[in-house]
Amino acid sequence: MKKHLWALSALAATLAGQAVAKPLDVNDVINLNKVHSAVIAPSGNAMVYGLKKDGESNLYWQDLTSGEVRQLTSVKGTEHDLTFSQDGASIYFLADRGQGTQLYRLSLSGGEALAVTHLPIDVAGYKLAPGGSKVAVQLSVWPSCDTLACSVEKRGELDGKKSTDKSYDQLFVRHWDTWADGFVNHLFVADIKDGKAGDVVDLMQGQNTDAPPKPFSGMEEVSFNNDGSKLVYSAKAPGKDHPWTTNFDLWEVDLATKATQNLTSDNTAWDAQPTFSPDGRYLAWLAMSKPGYEADRYRIMLKDLRSNQVRELAPQWDRSPGSIQFASDAKTLLVTAQDTGQYGLYAFNVDFGDMKVLSRDGAVGQVSEGAGRVLFSKNSLDKPDDLYLVDKDGFGLKQLTQVNADKLKDLDMGDFAQFSFPGWNNETVYGYWIKPVGYVEGKKYPVAYLIHGGPQGSFSNRWHGRWNAELWAAAGYAVVMVDFHGSTGYGQGFTDSIAGDWGGKPFEDLQKGLAYIAKQEPWIDADNACALGGSYGGYMVNWIAGNWNDKFKCLVNHAGLFDMPSMYYTTEELWFPEHEMGGTPYDNAPMYDRWNPAKFVKNWKTPMLVIHGQKDFRVPYSQGLGTFTALQRQGIESRFVVFPDENHWILNTENLKVWYKEVLGWMDKHTGNQAPKANGK
Repeated sequence: MKKHLWALSALAATLAGQAVAKPLDVNDVINLNKVHSAVIAPSGNAMVYGLKKDGESNLYWQDLTSGEVRQLTSVKGTEHDLTFSQDGASIYFLADRGQGTQLYRLSLSGGEALAVTHLPIDVAGYKLAPGGSKVAVQLSVWPSCDTLACSVEKRGELDGKKSTDKSYDQLFVRHWDTWADGFVNHLFVADIKDGKAGDVVDLMQGQNTDAPPKPFSGMEEVSFNNDGSKLVYSAKAPGKDHPWTTNFDLWEVDLATKATQNLTSDNTAWDAQPTFSPDGRYLAWLAMSKPGYEADRYRIMLKDLRSNQVRELAPQWDRSPGSIQFASDAKTLLVTAQDTGQYGLYAFNVDFGDMKVLSRDGAVGQVSEGAGRVLFSKNSLDKPDDLYLVDKDGFGLKQLTQVNADKLKDLDMGDFAQFSFPGWNNETVYGYWIKPVGYVEGKKYPVAYLIHGGPQGSFSNRWHGRWNAELWAAAGYAVVMVDFHGSTGYGQGFTDSIAGDWGGKPFEDLQKGLAYIAKQEPWIDADNACALGGSYGGYMVNWIAGNWNDKFKCLVNHAGLFDMPSMYYTTEELWFPEHEMGGTPYDNAPMYDRWNPAKFVKNWKTPMLVIHGQKDFRVPYSQGLGTFTALQRQGIESRFVVFPDENHWILNTENLKVWYKEVLGWMDKHTGNQAPKANGK
């Protein structure tokens, strides 16, 4: 009967002439319009963006003065990775229009898009040289091949092989969700003449290394200098140490001679995102300083190409940038970074290092600049992405799009607020609460205690496609999220503090945070709560099961770490556990033992839902199976849900519906939550 309550209340409101708003559900999240690939014209007077709407994605042009909008494309498929031509008359993009993914150019004065590349291999990414005379493209090739035809032939041989064996002489054997097959990302460069790319030249011929690096990096790791004579990219040197080193360097290629040099050989930590100033004066990039540590603070480095002097920009700014790019004035560096539960946009003067805040609240995503005007996307806990405009000096902020106005007007969202409390060692720790949709003063609500992964991460004030906190609020839960010690955006010392202390400071923060906010907000019923998390959040769920077993009505563990020694031997990026646990299991067994959830399974008694993707190579599904086995063998109420086609994340929309149905059903069962659900869920 519960599933009909929302429908009946909606009908009653309709009959009474009241406006009806329904709680958000997973179908709403999936079906939202999604803005992507936004770029501003060099003049700053117009923008082009992609919009996925009702299952189709097309490009739109918008005048930034009048607001006039016109649709540019209507071809099946998704155009993405947009770039304006230097004169603003054309737009470049990647699309698959029957010949694999290729680079296209579309004149904004009319006509059809014309293919710039005609390659036998998909173009995974591209970067135009200033002026558009050259293009760099990312292609997946067999490293020893000297022609694309050779790589195509090699791919055909592998696909046509009758046996199913895979053989390896070195790691990586698999990475993220893909078994290594011998193909690597290489960068190729071609001249562009009369709108067409000529023959491509492999800049990494014979190198068994990836550029851009797998699995998530893109062409932000590649940059032409201002006259197109050189190209710089981030990559590891060829070798067998890739799974346990974070030593990415910047490599400069002279495009005339093909001579390559390592620009950052003196730094054995991570160097990334090279970018040249438009006037050719500076090369900027991001650099970590601790080898083997993926969550170290990125420093903004500047090399004066006239004097060859290198310095750090704004060394006292204790935040780690997510992206950098020069503005067209060559004096301003646009930077995104997490800061105290937000993901902001900042403008730095490269001469003096002074900073201006362009956007702080919410979460900034893509950024593009033209003639001093900065276009960016932004979302928040209760709002999906839209596009915004601001001057590089921080003035004139305005919202440009409302791509989901019609879809959101009939949806209720829970009110939210950030809070802080004295956590471990009485140090200030931040978090968020969200009120359940339909909140009634004086009523107490069961708690969904969301624990983020990483562990160097943060749920933050942002809209999430998978772990969408508003969905628990819509289901009638008080949502609580704490950015415990180890979280990002609170200074590097705070982030570093979790290393070697996985079940220590963060665990204490989680205990204190829930007790604090329940006392401050009496509608939060901390005695009727479920804790849930993914990855490190799943680790913490397992840790809670053995070390705080009298607090929660239920637990939900998605892709959580269960047994630390076996996790080390079956994961892929070994630098991560080696840093976090202070070495390998054979060199530092006491640390792996100290923070091993499997050590405490005899204390487990709380009902737990375990979820895992079978293609998860970061936290292999054997970790979830081990968790479930420990529960079942002890007779603890438990359920195991496996998605054979999913990796560390749930990406298939039908699977995501099942995920939320399983999670909310499990929590409702154990908390007695009777809140009405939209769409009968």
